[in-house]
Amino acid sequence: MSQSSTDPTATVRTSKNQLFCCKSIDKLIAESEAPGQRLKKTLGPWSLTALGIGAIIGAGIFILTGTAAAGEDQPPSMLHAQVLDVIIGFLHGGMSHVLMQGRPPAGPSIAISFLLVAIACSFAGLCYAELASMIPIAGSAYTYSYATLGEIFAWIIGWDLILEYVVSNVVVAIGFGAYTKAQLASFGFNLPDRWSTPVWESGRWTGAYFNFPAFLIVFILTVLLVRGVRESAEANNVMVAIKIGAILIFLLVGGALIKPGNWRPFAPAGLSGIVSGGAIVFFTYIGFDSVSTAAEEARNPQRDMPFGIIASLVICTILYIGVSIVLLGMMKYTTFVSGEAAEAPVAYALQKLGANRWSQSVIVIGALMGMISSLLVFQYGQARIWYAMSRDRLFPALFSKVHPKFQTPYYSTWIAGFAVGVPAGIFAVSDAADLSNIGTLFAFVLVSFGVIVLRRSQPGRPRVFRVPFVPWFPLISIVLCGGLMTGLLVITWLRFIIWLGIGLLIYFFYSRHRSEFAKKQP
Repeated sequence: MSQSSTDPTATVRTSKNQLFCCKSIDKLIAESEAPGQRLKKTLGPWSLTALGIGAIIGAGIFILTGTAAAGEDQPPSMLHAQVLDVIIGFLHGGMSHVLMQGRPPAGPSIAISFLLVAIACSFAGLCYAELASMIPIAGSAYTYSYATLGEIFAWIIGWDLILEYVVSNVVVAIGFGAYTKAQLASFGFNLPDRWSTPVWESGRWTGAYFNFPAFLIVFILTVLLVRGVRESAEANNVMVAIKIGAILIFLLVGGALIKPGNWRPFAPAGLSGIVSGGAIVFFTYIGFDSVSTAAEEARNPQRDMPFGIIASLVICTILYIGVSIVLLGMMKYTTFVSGEAAEAPVAYALQKLGANRWSQSVIVIGALMGMISSLLVFQYGQARIWYAMSRDRLFPALFSKVHPKFQTPYYSTWIAGFAVGVPAGIFAVSDAADLSNIGTLFAFVLVSFGVIVLRRSQPGRPRVFRVPFVPWFPLISIVLCGGLMTGLLVITWLRFIIWLGIGLLIYFFYSRHRSEFAKKQP
């Protein structure tokens, strides 16, 4: 039942239809301060920036750079056609003109793909920064959608974020396992393939039992995250410093091994390859989304959240472009189509070109630190999404229980750990990355639209940070993110639609009836 509108904890319906009811920002903030649900505030601006860098610099720079540059061949099938090719082919003469053999290669132009993605992310990042400064609540795009668009949109984006975070970390954990195996092998210690490689890859059983290194690192980080956010942030700061140092060493060592001929042809598949490459690596930029999930644990979220989001984007874009230019100058892009070169491209290139053994070890250790910190931040953010949805009664209450000593959502953290660790022990990178990309892009579109809606519905609410040129900048973000979604394959869209369909069934048969807006109003 509604209470007085002067009470910040009141339930106030903004629509007769429950699906479009928005949650009051004041109520969201008041609930975050309730006893038993309050999270410890320990993070400053540089810790938030390090969280962003920790998430952004991980699998993309050390794993997917080579894969995106090389492309991927598939047997002719409409399911393995790019949506962009389907649209262009249809407009130019029907479906017979559609390229149906997977992703075209970006080649050295993957550097342009990274820049394109950075531009799209910068517009989306500005929108995140405005909403994060206004709504300093755990939950990221889910919470922003609940406050701006309505309950059904919040559920869709929350369910989408679950997919995004789980799949992103599965990719990074698999990459960590491959790099660990390669590093140990360089010292003469070979892990048995049956216990260190995917069980299922490219639609077939491989004969392996379980990828144990990929599972083990997720388990260890889960324990650390349950212990506390300050300890986790301090560990992340150290790992971020190590991996930035390793990247700088790679740029120096790899720069001396560049052969300019490897940069030709620069864009072997033209615009289609550039868009495809951008769509593949897009999920690596969602670190600023993880920054926004830390809002309730920031000491001064209104000031520090925008700083952390924008600073992490700028730093990581420069590093991504630098690594892609050097790596694709060291070896021809076709080298990274499959095998060890695709699984660990940086380590493979250094080894094959005879780089100094010490520099190889330092760079690979930096890559491992990069992936560990990325896993740490994404696991942190994932648990906060589930925590926020549970606090809003759309998930079971178990997910929002806070540890009495550590003040962390420990049930959510453990469940998230096994939700990532078990699939990472079974599947391969190629089966996981695309689903995260489409989920991320969809989240960015809704957040950008939310800024426009909130400017119209609550123009007088204080905004510490404001996106310039509204509605044009948010609209540019929507167009760019939507354009990158067309670079994904038809089968990825189908899997995404199926995932959303499952989520809607859960919402209509369970979550809708538990929501505060489901109560009868007088």
